[in-house]
Amino acid sequence: MHLLSASCVCALVISVLLHQVSGLVTVIGLYGETLEIPCNYGAVNAEEDVMITKWKYDKGDGHSGDLLLKRKDHNVSILTTDEYKGRVSMAAKSSLLLFAAKLSDQRTFTCMVVGVDITEYPVNVVIQKTPEGLEISDKAEELEIGKLTKLAKCVAKDSNPAAEITWLKNNTTLKADGKGISIKASVLVNDVTGLSTTSSVLEYSAQKEDTDALFTCSTNNTLAAGIVSSPVTFSITYSTENLILQVTGQDSLVEGDSMTLKCIADGNPAPTAFNFHLKGEMVKVENADSYTITDVSRNTTGEYKCSLVDDPTMEASKAITVNYLDINLIPSGNIVKSAGEALHPNLKIDSSGDTKVSWTKDNVKLGKEPKFAKLTFADSGHYECEVTLGLLNQKASLELTVEGVPVITELTKKRGEDGTHEELICKAEGSPKPAVSWSINGTLIDESPFVNGKITQKIRVVPTENLTVSCMVSNELGVATKTINVSSIIEEVRMDKKAQTDENDQTKLVVGVVVALIIATLVLGLAYLVYVKKFKQGSWKTGEKENGSSEEEKKLEEKVEENSQKAEV
Repeated sequence: MHLLSASCVCALVISVLLHQVSGLVTVIGLYGETLEIPCNYGAVNAEEDVMITKWKYDKGDGHSGDLLLKRKDHNVSILTTDEYKGRVSMAAKSSLLLFAAKLSDQRTFTCMVVGVDITEYPVNVVIQKTPEGLEISDKAEELEIGKLTKLAKCVAKDSNPAAEITWLKNNTTLKADGKGISIKASVLVNDVTGLSTTSSVLEYSAQKEDTDALFTCSTNNTLAAGIVSSPVTFSITYSTENLILQVTGQDSLVEGDSMTLKCIADGNPAPTAFNFHLKGEMVKVENADSYTITDVSRNTTGEYKCSLVDDPTMEASKAITVNYLDINLIPSGNIVKSAGEALHPNLKIDSSGDTKVSWTKDNVKLGKEPKFAKLTFADSGHYECEVTLGLLNQKASLELTVEGVPVITELTKKRGEDGTHEELICKAEGSPKPAVSWSINGTLIDESPFVNGKITQKIRVVPTENLTVSCMVSNELGVATKTINVSSIIEEVRMDKKAQTDENDQTKLVVGVVVALIIATLVLGLAYLVYVKKFKQGSWKTGEKENGSSEEEKKLEEKVEENSQKAEV
């Protein structure tokens, strides 16, 4: 099939399809538009050896009708007086221009060329027309599940050849299967124009999933490909098969909230009346699917149901829990205990579910619940427990004070950095806060804060003689005393100097002994070397054996080694 383009005297640009059918060139034109019919494939040149060019057409009764004639060096002469009068003209290369193409133009047109020989070039003309559009009509008001029902009719008006219609659901082609899908097509030809109108009726057995499905129809002819109708939807009716009871805020309901029960049915149309079963009480609701309960409490917890008024056997149920949380800490508030006593706080929890408990002491998190077999002053503090259940939160606390007679845990001394004074440090525990006093006048250096029943006090003293100093701590519950011996600063300085002198003398003595031993070792070694040398020389001269002298040499070596070890010590 070939495609030619030509210009028309009316300034129209026409696309022409050419192909060979039974030895003839076939030209396809569009209905109502200008068609160019080539002569000898457009290879005729009137300026060369062509004397006459003539176009004629087959009337279909065995006769032909003349259309126009072109002599060399003359203008075109219109010969036709019938339906083609005013509709034909000659274009370049002797092509025939046919205006306002009709279906009646579907015939053979012949170009006769007279030159050296007389040659005819027949051309078969086919006229096509796309449908004026696709329209879906006769829509079903509703479709019933499982019942084959006429869904709609799709019409493609005034086309040639007759349009072929395809039905689609959600852009998927539907094919007749003799069961759930039936498609019947018919064609009506207009007696005046010869154009065809195609109708296609779709019968369809709907399913529940067809709700909101988009149905369309389209044509699949060569010229009409891609024409698609507007989509249509259908109401699918089916009875209710399942109910679902929904509860707003089901996972987070707490006392005082409102909750709404909603009954959802899968039927179409949906039911408009429901029964709500509220723990033994039934409430009928019409023209609605919900029921609201306000100010719920823990007593609201239980099983709730909804059912159809028309069919009470079809129902749905839901277990509803209203969350609550109550705690009680025993003991709580301000608690005063004596050191050494036991304390076991008891936290009682009343809740609708599993809870999470955490403890802190003075805002510091504890790893476990506080239990005290024997209280100490350090156990004093603010204890707080926090219990959570979902969004619910409760706290309780106790302020523990451990009281007792004060005790001195440590009494120490140390020389000041400048060596001119002593620092005395007294550490004590007790509650209420003990007062610290000394048996000697001194200068207060520091006193620590009273934390967890502990206190530390540090003083500076300059003793001129050896003393026994007492630290005394007291509160309203009792007194504790502890003593420490403190030497005179002058005596300690003298002793330090004496110790330093003794140490220097001892060092000198050790050094002298070591030096003497080293010198003795060197002298013995030198004597030994001289002896050995003289002995070896005499043996060489006399030729005597050296066995007797070897024992002496060995003894001498042992003596040297012994002296050497003493020198090292």
